[in-house]
Amino acid sequence: MSASGMRSETRSYATGTVEAVLDITDDCAAFIRGEGDGLLHLFVPHATAGIAVIETGSGSDNDLLAALGDLLPADERWRHRHGSRGHGRSHVMPALVPPYATVPVVHGQLALGTWQSICLVDLNVDNPERTVRLSFLEG
Repeated sequence: MSASGMRSETRSYATGTVEAVLDITDDCAAFIRGEGDGLLHLFVPHATAGIAVIETGSGSDNDLLAALGDLLPADERWRHRHGSRGHGRSHVMPALVPPYATVPVVHGQLALGTWQSICLVDLNVDNPERTVRLSFLEG
């Protein structure tokens, strides 16, 4: 822990060349293991990715991608046009799925609900590698 009471590091994730909802809960739990009470803050330093706290494994991750596809179709309507078809929608997505989340930590455990997972959401098929900054603030 630093003198400021915050510890921070980055982790890289391969999201591939398809739209992805990647469950990173286990990495988050490992990062805060052994800590006391505080907050885990996650931040994605990319203009086209976000963090969601959702249920996974029951189809909700695919439902999220479908909903984003309905709201943000991959077509030619977007003014931001470099990259693959519909790439501009990836730059709008963080307004709906923000590039950050904060999760309480109690006795070194993520204080998530029974079915909640922390997920990296990436619609940008042009960038197969993402970075997430994990920061633990004790207190």
